[in-house]
Amino acid sequence: MAHWFHQLKRRNVLRAAALYIGAIWALAQGIAQLAPVFGIPDWAVRWFIIAGVIGFPFWVVFAWFYEFTQDGLKRESERDADDQAAHLHDRRLDKWIIGVLLVAVVLLVTNQFVLRRDATSVADATAMAEQGGTGLKSIAVLPLLNASGDPQQQFFSDGLTENLIDMLSTVNGLRVIGRASSFQFRNSKEDPRSIGSKLGVGYLLSGSVQRTADTLRVRTEMVDTRTGTVLSIKQYDRPAGDLFALQDELAKSIADTLKVKLLDGNGSVQGERPPSGSLEAYSAFWRGNFFSDLGSERDTRRAIDEFTRATHLDSRYARAWASLSRNWTSLAALYLTGNDAQNAYAQARIASDKALALAPDLGDAHVARGWLLENAELDWSGAAFEYQRALELSPSSLQTKFSVAGMLALQGQLTQAVMKTNEAIAREPRVPNWWNWYSAYLSGLNRLDDAENAIRKSIALRPQGNSAWAQLAIIQIQRGDAKAALAAATNEPEGAWHDIARTMALQIGKDRSAADVAVQELIKQYGDVAAYQIAQVYALRRDDKAVFEWLERARQTHDPGVGNTLIDPLIMRYKQDPRLAKFCAKVGLPVPTTSEAIGI
Repeated sequence: MAHWFHQLKRRNVLRAAALYIGAIWALAQGIAQLAPVFGIPDWAVRWFIIAGVIGFPFWVVFAWFYEFTQDGLKRESERDADDQAAHLHDRRLDKWIIGVLLVAVVLLVTNQFVLRRDATSVADATAMAEQGGTGLKSIAVLPLLNASGDPQQQFFSDGLTENLIDMLSTVNGLRVIGRASSFQFRNSKEDPRSIGSKLGVGYLLSGSVQRTADTLRVRTEMVDTRTGTVLSIKQYDRPAGDLFALQDELAKSIADTLKVKLLDGNGSVQGERPPSGSLEAYSAFWRGNFFSDLGSERDTRRAIDEFTRATHLDSRYARAWASLSRNWTSLAALYLTGNDAQNAYAQARIASDKALALAPDLGDAHVARGWLLENAELDWSGAAFEYQRALELSPSSLQTKFSVAGMLALQGQLTQAVMKTNEAIAREPRVPNWWNWYSAYLSGLNRLDDAENAIRKSIALRPQGNSAWAQLAIIQIQRGDAKAALAAATNEPEGAWHDIARTMALQIGKDRSAADVAVQELIKQYGDVAAYQIAQVYALRRDDKAVFEWLERARQTHDPGVGNTLIDPLIMRYKQDPRLAKFCAKVGLPVPTTSEAIGI
């Protein structure tokens, strides 16, 4: 055994093996880090390592019989064991080994502590959502039960719940789950441990609200979700006119139980309250929020009526003006066309101007202006500026953080968009649409495994949600898997997205006749409303002329898909094409070559 070890050492086999392993390790790290930049597929690193493993025994055998010397390649038998030049060569070889290992270590450290910090994967987001983050206390405020016996009072209990969420969200060191996720457990019969696990929190607050014309009764219960232990049960009976004082008392009591400290009461949460202190205006504001969340055209109009009433009751109520503007914009963008839409946008502009004039440092006022610029004027850069300003003013606003991410992605800054969306998802883990967009940004970066994990999270939350299966179909198209793409498209619920996804999937399959028929049927059914998606289909068919004809039609018809140009791996096939640069200039997007998206 000693003889064999001596032979391995003398023949430099150990040095050669160390150099080989270090070089393969360093190259694998380098390929993994450069993969998103050059569009290298996910499997490339795996196959490189497999090839390296296969090649290792051949390299060892080669090193047993041959050596690289300063005089060139020689058989080991030709080397003089006492040759001083050979010993100097060995020392140089040792330095090479140390250098290669240092490079590998530097690349590993960079990947672990720099790149992964700057581009957090979907696995990180899911872990944060499900484990409650690192080193932070975490809580979810479940919707307080309306115990008034009057369904018309639902807005009041929901409003009080939202206020608690907003106030607690300003606390440093406390992670508070957002409204959209916690409200999914309204009237849930699940035990606290189960809900806590799904929301990734250590504590749950639940309770009830009973309101009469003269009195308020609020009951709260806080539970440790890890043990199921009830930490506190409290009941508050106050005159109805003491609502604001009650809100402050509730928030302070919760903070005291968790042993965290509330910020001063002059922050963004106080901005919900009308300057006049009018409870009637405040109630109208809460009713407006309630109807706005329902989302239909009828409810959006009812929200507009309530926010208008709030501004009439207190003309200095900046947050009501901002909400009024946002709902006028939503009404125009989602439900109106022609002059009706333009009139609604004009009302949104008036309300937005009023909000900004009254409170230039109110985050909601800048969100409303950004929403208006994004939809009424397609002013992407202006909207991005407003959302970013809103986030600076209200850093705890998760919807604002998500909006900032969307504007970054729209301008091709996908790595930053992934980071911002990940931060929002960590505190609002059960919003299917957020996971959809997260997947789209990852897909644009060609991070296909992460993109698939994200979209499957969305599907798990809302199996019949629009466009989620279509997004999965696009990921499979990026992989070149026609069968998997068609299977995903088939799972998309019947409707426009089902037909769009199926048509896309057929374009990379072998049945050219079916692909041709699907395109013509798509144009016949959706040519007036889905011009951008038809351009995507022609990109898959590599029909350049048709791609740009349909992109132009999408621009003329104000197809909202146009905003996704610099995210889209299908259209970004033309990243270097001057025609795409010209199109982006027309619609107010940056030069496509600046986008991080990788075309297929």
